[in-house]
Amino acid sequence: MNFLRTTSTRRLIAGAALTTAVVVGGVAVAAASGSGGTPPPPKALDVAVHDALTAPKPVSITAHIQFTNNLIASGVASTGSPLLSGASGRLWIGAGRARLELQSDAGDAQIGIANGHLSVYDASSNTMYTADLGSGSSTTATGTAHTAPTVADISKGLAKLATEATVSGAVPTTQAGQGAYSVSITPKHDAGLLGQASLVWDAATGVPLKVAVTAAGSSTPVLALEVTDITYGAVDSSALNVTAPAGAKVVDLGSMTGAKAGDTSHGPAVQGLPAVQAAVPFTVTAPDTLVGLPRTDVRLVRAGSDPAVLVTYGQGLGAIAVLERPVGSQSKGSNPLAGLPSVTIDGATGHELPTALGTIIAVDRGQLSYILLGSLPPNAAEAALREVLK
Repeated sequence: MNFLRTTSTRRLIAGAALTTAVVVGGVAVAAASGSGGTPPPPKALDVAVHDALTAPKPVSITAHIQFTNNLIASGVASTGSPLLSGASGRLWIGAGRARLELQSDAGDAQIGIANGHLSVYDASSNTMYTADLGSGSSTTATGTAHTAPTVADISKGLAKLATEATVSGAVPTTQAGQGAYSVSITPKHDAGLLGQASLVWDAATGVPLKVAVTAAGSSTPVLALEVTDITYGAVDSSALNVTAPAGAKVVDLGSMTGAKAGDTSHGPAVQGLPAVQAAVPFTVTAPDTLVGLPRTDVRLVRAGSDPAVLVTYGQGLGAIAVLERPVGSQSKGSNPLAGLPSVTIDGATGHELPTALGTIIAVDRGQLSYILLGSLPPNAAEAALREVLK
C-alpha cells in the first residue's frame, strides 16, 4: 500500500515501467531456439504448460515489441511518456540483464533490470527512476534450475483455477513468426472491471510472446506487451545499458519488494477493529458494509513512520481498500494525486485517478487523509468513499 501515499505523474510513469518490467522479466525464463511460422500441433493445456516450463533456457534474446497502454485516458496525466501512452520498441535480454527501449514522438523511454535493480529513464521528463526489486527479480538465463511441476500438478492447479475463472485450452497459433500456443483466462466473479487476461508463448521455447489484459465488456487490450519479431542469439553488452544524459533528474523509488510474509520486524500483526482502534491516535472509520460489500479485514499498517489503517471490503479483484492516516504537519493540504482531476466528496477535497481497470481517490478531511482503491468506475468509487465519510 506504500504507493498509495506517493502516487503522482512520476509514480504513474514508474508504475507503468514496473508493470512492463514484470513482463520483460518473464520473457527470460524460457528457452533457446526459434521455431517456424506455422501453428504447432494441438496439445492439452497442462501438457503445453509443462513443456513450456521444462524447455531449455535461452542464452539471450533480441526482439521488436509493441507496447499498448490504454489504462489511463488521454488528458488525465499531463505527460506524453510512451510508458503511459504506449509505443513500439526493442527488447534485449542477456547475461542476467534486460533492457527495453520504447520510441515515441514525445521522447523515448528505457527500462533496465540488472541484479535485482530497476532503472527507468523517461525522456519526456528527463528523469531517471531507480528501485530495488529484490534478489528474486534476476533475469539470469542460467543458474540453479527449479524443479518444474508435473503435468498432474499443473492439471490440479488448472482445475482449481477453473472454479474461479473460465480457462481456454492451449490454442495453436503463431506470433512473431513462431509457432505458439495461446490461453485466455476470464474471471467468473469478483473481478471488478477486469475482463480477461491472455498469454501467448513460443511452442518450442516457452518464451512469452504476448501478454494482454482487457477490461470488462471490451475486446480492446487495456495493457499489452507483444513481441513482433524475435531472435535467439548473442547480445552486445552495450545494448543492455540504460543511460541518461548529464543533468537528468534522479528519483529513488526505494524498495518495491514490500514486507515478506512472516516479517515481524515491527512486531506481531495488529488486526481486527478493536485492536487496531486501540493502536492508533485517531478514530477509525470502518462501517460493516461498503456499497453492499461486507468488511473483510481491518489491520494496522505503516504510512512512512506514521501508523495507518487499512480496511478492506469484499473479496478477490472486486475488493475495495480504504487507507486512513493522519494528514501530518508536512503533508497537510497536499494530496498524493495532486495534478490529477480534482474531486469534492461531502466537503472533503482531493483528487481522483480513473483508469480502465479501477479508480483511486485521495481526499483530506480535517486531520485525516483517506485513500480509496477499487476495481470500479469513478461514480461507484465516489459513492463508496461517500459512505466512509458520512
